[in-house]
Amino acid sequence: MNQSLNGSSLLAMIGAIVLFAGTATAQEEPFRFAGTTCLATPYLHCPDSECSGAVMINQGNVVEMKTRRTYFLDYPCDLKKGEKVTFILSLHGGGSYGNWQRNYFPIMDYKDKYRLVIATPNAPTRSWSAADDEYLQNIVNFVIEQIGKENIKAFWLVGHSQGGLTSNRIVRTEFFKEKVDGWLSLSGGRLGGNPGRSATFAPTAGGPGANPVAAPAGMAQALAALREPPAADFSFIYETGQRELDDKGVPETSDWAKKYSCNPRQKEEEVVDTKAGYVFDSTRLNQLRPGWGLLPAPGKAQVYIYPGCKDNRVVADVVRLDKGHTEGLEPKVTEELVKLMLSAKGGKIQQSH
Repeated sequence: MNQSLNGSSLLAMIGAIVLFAGTATAQEEPFRFAGTTCLATPYLHCPDSECSGAVMINQGNVVEMKTRRTYFLDYPCDLKKGEKVTFILSLHGGGSYGNWQRNYFPIMDYKDKYRLVIATPNAPTRSWSAADDEYLQNIVNFVIEQIGKENIKAFWLVGHSQGGLTSNRIVRTEFFKEKVDGWLSLSGGRLGGNPGRSATFAPTAGGPGANPVAAPAGMAQALAALREPPAADFSFIYETGQRELDDKGVPETSDWAKKYSCNPRQKEEEVVDTKAGYVFDSTRLNQLRPGWGLLPAPGKAQVYIYPGCKDNRVVADVVRLDKGHTEGLEPKVTEELVKLMLSAKGGKIQQSH
């Protein structure tokens, strides 16, 4: 009798151990977006210096299945099913590429620490237009469907230069205005009052001393259409290089801050970076136009916050000292921007129907 009981107990114990092991394995299985792989070191991450042209122009390793266009999707490799994340759509500037953007604003370096999902697409013409909107919407829909809208704490648009202008345009569309919690403009226009440009901002067509390149056809009309503030509600962070600006710098006031009854702008502690960014515009470096950008280097950044905004919105200006338009962002100022984004109100996608 005792032997029979002991045998039954032993079998029950073994069964429980197997069941527990199977459950633990299932719980520990990391989440993967369909059609993606995840690498501990992000795919095609630039080294600290000498990032090759072949790496820069790569179009990404994830296929958007409806348009068959590719893009990059970075996320924590230990992401668990049901884990809450912040989702970011990061748009490159005119004449640029998605992987240059990934390394220009390298938030992929902080995807694990801050639980970020970052989609970085490419415009085939290297300049965004309404023809790309379906592709961008499909990427957003894919991420939402895969991870579940209830698990997206916040959704941010990030855009450098013409990617910033595009963020300003699409955030006014029905698809994006009901989803976007914030927009980070990387030298892509400032809501609430734009600063003036320095004399050395625009690149030239024929080297030093030549006339600046003419603006693309229709650019003036596009800019005029974006002067009125968007009707949507979202947080806004403006980042720029000091050398891009005229002597007046970034205005102290902001109409976007007034919209949310923020308090007057206050100066935060300076961010000091001892490490340079990853990328720069090597095609125009010989023109030596500081406003456009020189070689990446360590540096400092000044953060200005409009505190006390209603509805927990964040409105801020960040100026990278002695930097131009195209030097890649340094690690600490990148992290500071991520922290500002995460401090703002989110939840639009969770509440959407």
